[in-house]
Amino acid sequence: MPNHHSPLSGGSEARGLASLQPLFKLSEDIGMMHPTTQDTPFSLLTPPPVARRTPGGGQRRVFLLLQGVCSPFFLHLAHKLKQDGHEVIKVNFNSGDSFYWRHDKAYAYRGRSEDLGEWIAELWRRHHVTDQVLFGDRRPVHRDAVLKAEYFGIRTHVFEEGYFRPFWVTLEREGVNGHSLLPRDPDWFREAGRQLDDAPTPQRFKASFWERARHDMTYHLAGAANPLLFPRYRPHSINAAEEYCGYATRLPLMRWYKRRDAGRIEQLMNSGAPFYLLPLQLNTDAQIRHHSRFSNMQEVIQRVMKSFALNAPRGARLVIKNHPLDMGLVDYPKLIRELERRYDVLGRIVYLESGNLEKLLQHAKGMITVNSTTGNVALQYRCPTYCMGDPIFNLPGLTFQGSLHEFWTQGEKPDTTLFRSFRNTVIHTVQLNGGFYCKPGMQLAVTGASKILCAERSPLEQMLSRC
Repeated sequence: MPNHHSPLSGGSEARGLASLQPLFKLSEDIGMMHPTTQDTPFSLLTPPPVARRTPGGGQRRVFLLLQGVCSPFFLHLAHKLKQDGHEVIKVNFNSGDSFYWRHDKAYAYRGRSEDLGEWIAELWRRHHVTDQVLFGDRRPVHRDAVLKAEYFGIRTHVFEEGYFRPFWVTLEREGVNGHSLLPRDPDWFREAGRQLDDAPTPQRFKASFWERARHDMTYHLAGAANPLLFPRYRPHSINAAEEYCGYATRLPLMRWYKRRDAGRIEQLMNSGAPFYLLPLQLNTDAQIRHHSRFSNMQEVIQRVMKSFALNAPRGARLVIKNHPLDMGLVDYPKLIRELERRYDVLGRIVYLESGNLEKLLQHAKGMITVNSTTGNVALQYRCPTYCMGDPIFNLPGLTFQGSLHEFWTQGEKPDTTLFRSFRNTVIHTVQLNGGFYCKPGMQLAVTGASKILCAERSPLEQMLSRC
């Protein structure tokens, strides 16, 4: 197997990080990475591991943690798994990963992307890995590992942002979103719902935007060392400097946007005109990039505005609301003005940078989404919903199953009973109370996740066996 810059050796990374120690002093509670130095090749015919037991009597598992979120969440999860008697190994793909890790077993991957799958398979064999844990199953650094894991008998556990937010995160086996094991059968959800109590009320916690931003900035500041320590690493989203420049431009204007948008919403409500809602998703969202047929939200806006012009009732309005975390890198107002003239809908489009989504949904005649979790919010408010992608909630009885052209005049309210069964089932099987960025949220998520990661079958697998 090719060995590029000795990716299984950690000595050079330790020396490199030591030379950049001032950078890593930015966080008081996060330590340096302590990589292993094992790099002896071993046979592909390595025998299966002998079953070992934890102090509590359960099977001792070996977890390989791949890339996580921009926070110490994976570090806290590793500590919990170790406390429970399991072995934990980590792979760091960039300096941000290294910065948010403090553990006795970690490897730095500095090789070529085309060699990554073979390299990870060698780690599986060397350490007799039973489980791998990651955030985002469609990240380039994860794809080969996810695809090959079943062949090697490795269980894959995927974290993602919650299907229901706030206060929930997603944990599924094998895949999430478009790769979720959740059936696309409304009758299955009805049957599962009959076996479950109402979803529990989540424990609430305070999670500010600025706390998340602090972790994100720290992670990417550490990434300044990538050209030296991880020269082949390529981010799965846009350059961090571009992102922060966008925020620096947009955020100072938000106070003015809120005043302006409040006036636009009041005027819309007072007009009595029926309106449809298009909440935008982030261009960098994996839901758009990997789970839809669209390259970006500009394509979505164009498709929706054209259909609206041709098929919506003449007096109707289309409200396009930007994502709260948009970086301001795309000039949506300019695009919308151009499309207004092209499709002859001047005065019928309302663009918002802010505004209360729930309030809008209570009055909207319908909502269009690609595959955003805002669809779950729309269904909760019994707002007719059309999906241009195929999220887990795109089920007959919940979302409109005809064409977008038909939706403007034929959209129907979702089945309340079915949605209740769907929500209860999803929360009971693939949602964890908690968060990824604040301490209370991480504590909750770690406690819940550790039980599911170590169980023989996940809650969803148990439910699938029953119905």
